[in-house]
Amino acid sequence: MVAALPLVIQGGMGIAVSNWRLARAVSSRGQLGIVSGTALDSVFVRRLQDGDPCGAVRRALAHFPNREDAAEILRRYFKPNGRAPGEPYALLPMYRQAVSAFRERVTIAANFVEVWLAKEGHQGRVGINLLTKVQMPTMASLYGAMLAGVDVVVMGAGIPREIPGALDALAVHAPATLKFDVDGQPADAPAVLTFDPRAHGFVHAPLRRPDFYAIVAAHTLAANLARKANGRVDGFIVEGPTAGGHNAPPRGALQLNASGEPVYGPRDVVDLAAMRALGLPFWLAGGEGTPEGLAAARREGAAGIQVGTAFAFSDESGFTPDIKRQVLTAVAAGTIAVRTDPRASPTGFPFKIIEMEGLAQQDDSRQRLCDLGYLRTAAARDDGRLDYRCSAAPVREFTNSGGVEAETAGRRCLCNGLMAAAGMAQPTETGLELPVVTSGDGVRALGAIARGRLSYTAADVLSYLGVGASTPA
Repeated sequence: MVAALPLVIQGGMGIAVSNWRLARAVSSRGQLGIVSGTALDSVFVRRLQDGDPCGAVRRALAHFPNREDAAEILRRYFKPNGRAPGEPYALLPMYRQAVSAFRERVTIAANFVEVWLAKEGHQGRVGINLLTKVQMPTMASLYGAMLAGVDVVVMGAGIPREIPGALDALAVHAPATLKFDVDGQPADAPAVLTFDPRAHGFVHAPLRRPDFYAIVAAHTLAANLARKANGRVDGFIVEGPTAGGHNAPPRGALQLNASGEPVYGPRDVVDLAAMRALGLPFWLAGGEGTPEGLAAARREGAAGIQVGTAFAFSDESGFTPDIKRQVLTAVAAGTIAVRTDPRASPTGFPFKIIEMEGLAQQDDSRQRLCDLGYLRTAAARDDGRLDYRCSAAPVREFTNSGGVEAETAGRRCLCNGLMAAAGMAQPTETGLELPVVTSGDGVRALGAIARGRLSYTAADVLSYLGVGASTPA
């Protein structure tokens, strides 16, 4: 039986904003809830170090197919009483082209746990969102999510051409490979990332291949993926530049407005007639999270809309209660703004950041360090070995690995900033890491949902959109 297409896809917002609680709240009401897979292994071990106070992580981990690994993860990271005041979180080794089997299994377990919890207690469909740019944990993340029965994989922030084939391989526990983007790597000898499920002892677990939806900002990219991906593409999310988080760069030469933000023009408008001609379902995203946006999307032939910002500040999301309260207070007062910063993200993609008085956020005064490393990229050395670098890392560390100093200007440590925004700030010598709070332009319109309140639920969002009243049996 083919599942009915959702009218609403809840956006996959990381780090841990689109958590299992939010995804479950949306999926249990008949729409598509999405968990964020970004840095999920670090989120997982930090929840354990904070004592897993509601017991959810341990409850899901009790169903993890490899009992020995589950026990070892608890032995290493679970603190029954949580961390002592000021105690730093224990860190996982940063990803490289090849990591230990146990390091991969932590990633597998983390994604299993998040999807398992999102699917608990209902029959709705659950998806996971991963960033194409964050390559090294991708296959272990996908495999862990598939072990928990994930229904849909959503990927953007790059061109996920090889993901459909990887899903096909992983569904039968076969080795999977992805081309590894390495600066300076000879074109005739491309680097690869390899993942072999047989190394992890799960080959008897029944798996099914999830659907794959690619996030695109141009109909030409959608057409290219539909024709040239190495496996089946099941749909597209067409995301405009008003969406939160990372945005696709403008097509053509980069121009900035008087506020220093990228200028988007007619070339950045997606041809929806061309999308319809592909014959695959698509959803519109970026400023579409209103009843009028949903109706307009349906008139254009879309299956529905993806909604991020409205869910981001709901009770179930992973933003800290204080951030949600401050944002909704500013929304009610009309004093909130969103800036599209062309420099903040080390990926080079424009990145949305909330601007409002009283919200302490990371800025250039931060003492730079790189201890999570999810946005590091690889570069080939003359001796064939790889350097790993991030333009938000300490400047000398970046330049010593071949980076150009000018690339470091204005960069934010999104790994630590987004982790802090989800309530898992790392203590440092200079205090707690400060958050980076991202949102789509639609944050200004949240008053229609909040109606003067400083809290609302995912169910309120769906009610506002006019969908999601029924619970899947």
